[in-house]
Amino acid sequence: MTTTARTATAATGTASAHTIVDSPLGPLTLVTREGGLAGLYMTQQRHLPPQETFGPRVAVTDIPVLARTAEQMTAYFTGDITDFDIDLSTSGTPFQRRVWTALCDIPYGETVSYGELAAALGRPTASRAVGLANGKNPISIVVPCHRVVGADGSMTGYGGGLERKRWLLSFESRVQQPFLT
Repeated sequence: MTTTARTATAATGTASAHTIVDSPLGPLTLVTREGGLAGLYMTQQRHLPPQETFGPRVAVTDIPVLARTAEQMTAYFTGDITDFDIDLSTSGTPFQRRVWTALCDIPYGETVSYGELAAALGRPTASRAVGLANGKNPISIVVPCHRVVGADGSMTGYGGGLERKRWLLSFESRVQQPFLT
């Protein structure tokens, strides 16, 4: 996954723009800022920024990063890809950005606990802070915060709702299963 942000201005002449695409999870709002993907939000998602920060609504084909994201989301939901290759443009604290980068290292179809993620970051006592950063992830699915579970494997908070988290984990598990021959 590419996590470096470009500094280009969106084709609309503004720094931000958005589009809405359909998915098995319902409509997804894709937000671009400075040439990278800055947000991927589900309907009724927690920590949803004010819509006016999304910029104008554009056609998905108007801005390359939105078109690329939409294409890769379709491929993800058909099981054709397991990783994304999209330039990101995130804004957050240095710790949040470290957590979001670490989320991208969780293999497709697998889960880790908040504590395991904190330990991987060299902060074994920071599972609560990892959970808070995870919850503020602005680019769900692409930055796979749904792959983080409770220490006992239980489904814990997800900005898009626990039903969607269960769906994503079940979907990835099914795609990972080889066909019997």
